[in-house]
Amino acid sequence: MALTHICVFCGSSFGRGATYKAAAETLGHLFAERNITLVYGGARVGLMGAVADAVLGAGGQVVGVIPSSMLDREIAHEGLTKLHVVGSMHERKALMANLSQAFIALPGGFGTLEEFCEILTWGQLGLHQKPVALLNVDGYYDDLLALFDKAFSEQFIRAEHRQLIIHAADPANILDQFANYQPPTVQKWLDPDET
Repeated sequence: MALTHICVFCGSSFGRGATYKAAAETLGHLFAERNITLVYGGARVGLMGAVADAVLGAGGQVVGVIPSSMLDREIAHEGLTKLHVVGSMHERKALMANLSQAFIALPGGFGTLEEFCEILTWGQLGLHQKPVALLNVDGYYDDLLALFDKAFSEQFIRAEHRQLIIHAADPANILDQFANYQPPTVQKWLDPDET
């Protein structure tokens, strides 16, 4: 099945250096070229704004989801294809998940990490079977991937769950991996004798 809606989690700032913004723009252009609608947090600032502007500038579609409290702070992107205004961060994440067939985390801070880890956990628990990826721009996520490997080696994460995380430095590579994605078969996520 071709993916038509992909959610992107990313920073509300640009970070240090131009490579993060360039990666966001490259991803946005690829979305438009491949007729993929961007689903994201609805803001016009930082990498969030960069990826949205890139999709729109290339003629693509963008759906934003933003809590009313952030709308009131005037950071909502006003040029989107559609903007959903919701009551809370929880509603925001739930709606983005429902609208999307896959998820990509660009570089970002606490919010990006929280969104990525939550959607990854939902996959681990079998609440969805959608692909989840880290766009590892300039090795930004190397340490996080090493932490996941450590958690696997210390038997806090099963091998099949560690395989849930797709990662690459090239946005096109991520989208190609999504096209061939087969969710791992997991009978249960915890053995009672392991507790």
